[in-house]
Amino acid sequence: MRGGSIAIDLGSTTTVVAHQAAGEPARLLPLSPLSLSDPAVVPTLLWLQHPGDRQPLVGRQVLEAGLADGDHPQLHRDFKRQIGSGQGSTPQVGEQRLSPEQAGSLLLKRLWQALPADLAPERLVLTAPIETYRGYRQWLLEACEQLAVPEVALLDEPTAAAIGAGLPAGSTVLVVDLGGGTLDLSLVQLQGGEGRAAPIAQLLRFAGRTLENSRQQLRCARVIGKAGLALGGRDIDRWIAASLCPDQPASGSLLGACERLKCALSSDTSALVLWSPPEGPTRELRLSRTDLEDLLRNEGLIAALDQLLESVLAAGRAAGIGPEAISAVLPVGGSSQLSSVRQWLAERWPQDRIHLQRPVEAVALGALALTPGVQVRDVLAEGVSLRCWDQRSRRHRWHPLFLAGQSWPTTAPLELMLACSRDDQDALELVLGQPLAEQRREVVFEAGVPVLRVRPAGEERVRPWTHQPEPLPLVPPGQQGQDRLRLRFAIDDQGQLVLDSEDLLSGEARPPRILGRVR
Repeated sequence: MRGGSIAIDLGSTTTVVAHQAAGEPARLLPLSPLSLSDPAVVPTLLWLQHPGDRQPLVGRQVLEAGLADGDHPQLHRDFKRQIGSGQGSTPQVGEQRLSPEQAGSLLLKRLWQALPADLAPERLVLTAPIETYRGYRQWLLEACEQLAVPEVALLDEPTAAAIGAGLPAGSTVLVVDLGGGTLDLSLVQLQGGEGRAAPIAQLLRFAGRTLENSRQQLRCARVIGKAGLALGGRDIDRWIAASLCPDQPASGSLLGACERLKCALSSDTSALVLWSPPEGPTRELRLSRTDLEDLLRNEGLIAALDQLLESVLAAGRAAGIGPEAISAVLPVGGSSQLSSVRQWLAERWPQDRIHLQRPVEAVALGALALTPGVQVRDVLAEGVSLRCWDQRSRRHRWHPLFLAGQSWPTTAPLELMLACSRDDQDALELVLGQPLAEQRREVVFEAGVPVLRVRPAGEERVRPWTHQPEPLPLVPPGQQGQDRLRLRFAIDDQGQLVLDSEDLLSGEARPPRILGRVR
């Protein structure tokens, strides 16, 4: 049996399931007969034959049955956005329609049942919108109760998308999300960066046990500005249908043919598909990329993008963040691959800021990247600082190494240079300590909820560790102000602070040393 991690990006119109085993690259997971091919994604569709149906048609099954169009009570779609928001309607007794939370839970269950027989994942990670993260978290705990997986984790979507696209922690990112039913622009700042803990998925279940009292905090990307419209890929399909077949109703089969045309034009300059109407002979539907671009412009898509962009940038300017501070523009969602959307991006942003790689899979792949194959045990309850010689002030100062709230084991070492504090110094002391922040209270808002927080006032006080590591000898002795040692600090999977060091004068690399245990 294969283990590893499963990531599920539940989308409004398309759900992506990805898998990664230890030592293997991440990949999209085909789920027959629910998923499409190239790419292997599952349309977010459920069709219940009767109120108690717990084996509904899902994804591709709904499309192939011709049931994806219309407002039938048996059809459930677009429920993802309402999960955790408190806006979903509660179904009445005997109704066929499920609540958004019930529909999402049933979809997860069916996806899990469709996993390959030789796959026994050790970890499941899902992604959630920032604005409904808290409610989504509670729903996820309940929805996953019956799934046989030891670990369950949750991560916000912008962070997952950015990390999946290869962006560094701490980036300021404009996310352009054009999915099947919605168009959303979000300006967000990712967690992490210089001197800050990097983002990580929040564990909700570990070793089969729900982490009700975990010390992990709700750590999401910071939303600076957001604007959106109920406009997406399905609306574009309808525009194409009305243009090519004005004499025909927008049936499910016609819209499916128009969607294939649209997808083909993401890579080709012209496309042809055959469509068989319920009555009459088979028809050829032809469309060129130029015709589609003219259609989208005439229907107002480009003007809508401009309006949303200006709204988001205005929010950024109000927060002191101008367009020049945006480090990356990240298109996500299947419809973001349209040539018109890519051209719109290219006309407004430098090419080196636009990240076009894997827009459909980025969220799921980022979720896997932030849920590493090693078991995440906890986060640091206490920070660790190192006393260093400050050349400018000519005195010792405490330099933070790892911060309270940071995840461990660390994925990359923290590197710094250590200088001598006097002439003819024959050894460098390693004085480690625990920061003791002087307390000052303030009210901050997390997801719109006021939280009373304690923050440091002025320079942090540090309590030195009771047992300090042995000094590092210098041969030959060093001189005051001379950078002499390169130090690399890491925390291993046993919670031990590990040091690798290199003498900058001799080039000698010293063997790793365990300096103590962190908490």
